[in-house]
Parts: sequence; structure tokens; C-alpha cells
Amino acid sequence: MGNTVAREDFEWVYTDQPHADRRKEILAKHPEIKALMKPDYNLIWVVVLMVLAQLTAFYLVKDLDWKWVVFWAYVFGSCISHSMTLAIHEISHNSAFGNSKAMWNRWFGIFANLPLGLPYSISFKRYHMDHHRYLGGDGIDVDIPTNFEGWFFCTPFRKFMWIVLQPFFYAIRPLCINPKPISRLEVINLLAQLSFDVVIYYLWGVKSIFYMLAGSVLGLGLHPISGHFIAEHYMFLKGHETYSYYGPLNLLTFNVGYHNEHHDFPNIPGKSLPLVKKIAAEYYDNLPQYNSWIKVLYDFVMDDTISPYSRMKRQLKGEVKQD
Repeated sequence: MGNTVAREDFEWVYTDQPHADRRKEILAKHPEIKALMKPDYNLIWVVVLMVLAQLTAFYLVKDLDWKWVVFWAYVFGSCISHSMTLAIHEISHNSAFGNSKAMWNRWFGIFANLPLGLPYSISFKRYHMDHHRYLGGDGIDVDIPTNFEGWFFCTPFRKFMWIVLQPFFYAIRPLCINPKPISRLEVINLLAQLSFDVVIYYLWGVKSIFYMLAGSVLGLGLHPISGHFIAEHYMFLKGHETYSYYGPLNLLTFNVGYHNEHHDFPNIPGKSLPLVKKIAAEYYDNLPQYNSWIKVLYDFVMDDTISPYSRMKRQLKGEVKQD
């Protein structure tokens, strides 16, 4: 399994993404789905409880031996941290307070960001909207790996390291592919995060800070939940651009596994995506799907025909509007 993969470039396509057309078709046939396009106010309380859980953990680890700090950072902190990034994903779609209170969602996203240790929420919102509008768009969608990633991470060991280093690549990829001017809200996000980190260090010391940052890095790297990064859009079957996952880890990830449903209806909160699938079952049941993110990670590493190049990419035409 040590040979380089056969693929040497992305899969260039010259058609529009399938989600807009399918959304129109489904709504014409099932207009009752429109009733699901409303905020999920339970998300607010779930996020508050998650922040409180991490604050409690910061306190509890402050006097532990280092080996236990590392242990709990991976076993517990990483799960909460990755789950919180997906709560921020929900908030970026205005699922907490609704579209009429967009700024409330932005402030709440900054609050949800605090136990992650690194500023993330506002920048994620700006780039994630591009991902939905221009899925696979060359030079726009920063979910697409760089040419270097596709070229270099082409053996099982290198692909394994690519998975471990996912947080690093997600952080620097926007700067390489589609850099944007820093916004006022991003500065506020940064200052709020630095202030929070200083307070945690002052109150409880370096072990709490390490637990916080290690949990975020480990949770977004070599972790079962991280299978969703690859499962969502990497082309395991030629011609299929988006894949859903219907396994139990959706309980920890705000149903992000329902990814075809999410791209079809990005204004429906994750809580209601199983209902979308149930109502429009004839559109989703026969699409390629996963039941194990761990298997996705294993197959990605061991299958010589899959690599970071295994993505559909589009040359965008006409005017491109970005946040």
C-alpha cells in the first residue's frame, strides 16, 4: 500500500452543484419542508451547557498529573471541542436566533468559541458561506485542498499524517487559496478569545490552557468524529460530490452527517435534518451513504485511489459574491 495514488489532479466538472436543483424539486413535491426552516432555540441551551462543562473541566484538570491532563484532553475535551465547532457551524447558519437576528448569532458564536482556545467562529462563517454558494469553486471554496496537499499526501503514511494535521491545514488553507481582509468582528473574536485565555491561565494555570488547546487540536485531527471532514465531499464514488452519514456520532455533531440534506437545505437546523430525509426519502435513500466515520478514515488512508485530490472542482463563471 505504499505506492502513490493514480490520481494526479482534482476531478474538474463543468456542471452546477446538484443541491440547488434538488432543493427546488423537493420543495415543489414536499412544500411542508418549509415549516422546518426556523431557528432551533434548544441549540442556545445546549451550547451554554457545553461551555459550562468545559469550564468545569478546566478547573478539574488544573492539579492533575500531566499524563491525566493529556488523557482527558483526548477522551473528553476533544469530543466537546469538536462538537462545539459543529455548534458554531449551526450558529453560522443563524440556527440559534434566526436570520432576523443575524448579529445575535455572531455574538453567540464568539461565546461558543471561548472553550476552543483559538479564535475561529467569525472567520469560519465568512468562508463557510462561500462553501455553500460555490461548492468546489476554484479559488473560492477553501474546503478544497491545495495542489500541494494533493501532490504530497499520496501514500498511506502521508495521508495518515494529513489527517493528524487537519487543524493546521484548515487554518492556513484560506490564507493560501482565498485570503480576505480582516473584519471588525474577527478582531473582536480575537480579542475576546485572548482575554478569555488569559483569565483561564490566571485562575487555573498552564494545565488548563494545555487541556483546552490540546483538546481542540486532537479533536479536529486523529479522532473518530473527524471522519466527517472526509466523508462529506471526498469522492469515494466517481460522480458523487456529497455524501451523508447516518451513524450514531450524529448525536454529538448536531446531525452534520446528514450532509446531502444540509447542502440542500442549509437554512434548516441540524435537529430537523432527519425529518427532511424522512419526508423526502425517495431523494435520499438511494444516494451513497456511510454508517461509520472510522471506516471512512481507514479507507481514505489505505485506498491508493483516494487522496486529497479526490474532490470535484469547478471553474466559476459570472459574478462571485463573498462575505
